[in-house]
Parts: sequence; structure tokens; C-alpha cells
Amino acid sequence: MRCVIARFPFDLIKSEVEQSMSGITPEPVAGLAVTIGRRVYPVMQVGEVITRQNRRDFTVGEMHRALTRLGFVCHDVPAAAPAGDTRADDGALGW
Repeated sequence: MRCVIARFPFDLIKSEVEQSMSGITPEPVAGLAVTIGRRVYPVMQVGEVITRQNRRDFTVGEMHRALTRLGFVCHDVPAAAPAGDTRADDGALGW
């Protein structure tokens, strides 16, 4: 499928994107993510790998549109819950 990303045309095929991402370790996701196989990748990481361009050259919207058109599932990743109260336990200090 022909997609324009950062003003450059790309002929992308779903199987080729899956193959390109097969050996790549997913980075921690903050924001929009895409599920490829059984792994969840940040959309910008996938864009960098398949276009071989710097992440500053394209937008999340361009990659979201291209990956959705190819049939991948894009979704927001919920913010991580805080690990708990990081303050010292007041009862343990006797105050």
C-alpha cells in the first residue's frame, strides 16, 4: 500500500513491516502504541525502523494513519499507575 510519510512515498506491505520489526526489542511505550504480532511498540519506533528516517521527520498522526491502513491495531497505552507512596512511613518513625 502506498503511504506518504514525511512527504516521501513508501510502498508498505503488512508482512514486510512485521518482518522488519521481528528482531527489534520494543521500547517503553508512552503515548500511542501499535500491536505487531504479540509485541506492543511505540508508533514512532515502528516509523523509524520502516522508513529509516529520524523520528523528528514524521508525526505520530502520519504513522498512525499508515499503520491503521495496513491493518495494524493502534491504541493508547494507559499511564502507569504510581508505585505507591514514596514517602517514609510516618508510623515507623514514631511521629
